[in-house]
Amino acid sequence: MTTIKDVAKQANVSVATVSRVLSKKDTVSEKNIKSVLQAVKELNYKPNALGRYLRTAHTKSILVVVPDITNPFFSDVMKGIQTLATQREYDVLVMDAEHANFNSMKCFDMLEQKQVDGLIMLTSRVDQKTLVELSRQHAIVLACEYLEGTTIPTVSIDNVSAARKITEYLMELNYTNIAHITGPMETVIGADRLRGFKQAFQVKSVPIKASYIQEGDFSIESGYQVMSKLLSMEERPDVVFAANDEMAMGAINAAKTFHLKVPEDIAVVGFDDIKMASMFTPPLTTISQPTFEIGQKSAGLLLDLLNKKPLTQSQFVLEDTLVVRESCGHYLQTDKSDLVINQK
Repeated sequence: MTTIKDVAKQANVSVATVSRVLSKKDTVSEKNIKSVLQAVKELNYKPNALGRYLRTAHTKSILVVVPDITNPFFSDVMKGIQTLATQREYDVLVMDAEHANFNSMKCFDMLEQKQVDGLIMLTSRVDQKTLVELSRQHAIVLACEYLEGTTIPTVSIDNVSAARKITEYLMELNYTNIAHITGPMETVIGADRLRGFKQAFQVKSVPIKASYIQEGDFSIESGYQVMSKLLSMEERPDVVFAANDEMAMGAINAAKTFHLKVPEDIAVVGFDDIKMASMFTPPLTTISQPTFEIGQKSAGLLLDLLNKKPLTQSQFVLEDTLVVRESCGHYLQTDKSDLVINQK
């Protein structure tokens, strides 16, 4: 196993010089830097993580807690996080909140015990009081979800505005019986998207049918089950807005089971614009989130906190886009085959 002494011997410098080069100190000549880096490459030297921690009190690793690692929406967010973290020479650890053995206190303990330097939460479904308390002492960033009334740095879209926008678009297509499959009501995004849905009705002074609002859990299975319930009603809806794409896909599959065509017999729209949305049959009208940018921005905020850089802004609301495809039935009323409407 190659040691730091081997690198020093190969580069013809002292061990201290190798250490200064690897810790990126400014007190090393350009010549010695090149010699050390060449020796590291030739010998395939891997610095000892424990030794680095003992010298710097930093693990150079961050932890990301994902609400459901099987949900494709979060894969693009993770790519954004991973890309920036790698550029900054940080490792990324991932914890799945949907795992049977998940305990939010474990990820908090990893911070307190300095097993990781910082934490990115892609969910707020944890012990929120503890999360807020820890954020006063440790680097923590929330992405996708947020907590009201806290100063924890956050990156997200405006879920209320986006949900209102897609609902208003359905009204512009002259749908009157509009149903909504919500996300879990204990989640901030589930509640926000429902609020936006209701706001669209309030703006138009249109009454809301309470029976058309049914709760799902963001899974394809719940989309299928809730859609089946909606389609069994005496007066079924004309269009269904599902709070994420996976539930929308489940809803479309349920419609097919009822021998209904989408969108000719009933239209369906989703939220998130996961990769499958454009390839599904029919292609899904949805709200597109800048997932990669959410990941990059949240990682950048966290690393700025770790490097003690002052934050000029802690709450970032990124732009979403309404992407119109076949599932909403727009082409039944217009000859346009594809539309993209930016949030303004």
